[in-house]
Amino acid sequence: MCRSIKTLRPPAIPEEATEEDMRAAALQYVRKVSGFRAPAAHNREVFDRAVDEITEATMKLLDGLEIRGAAAARSTVES
Repeated sequence: MCRSIKTLRPPAIPEEATEEDMRAAALQYVRKVSGFRAPAAHNREVFDRAVDEITEATMKLLDGLEIRGAAAARSTVES
């Protein structure tokens, strides 16, 4: 498990996760899976494409999730 990837869905973060947040998580995931912090030039294209695809998949996932009780959890946090 990559501990530097934070949970992006409410109520873990009360505000909406930004595309930048999602891209940062995708980058950490690709780094972990590939074993490369920064890929060599001959791997850059596939590395960047993976980050893009995982960012897009993350957006779709978060947009599609139904978080039951999220409103109640938010109101508790705000109190």
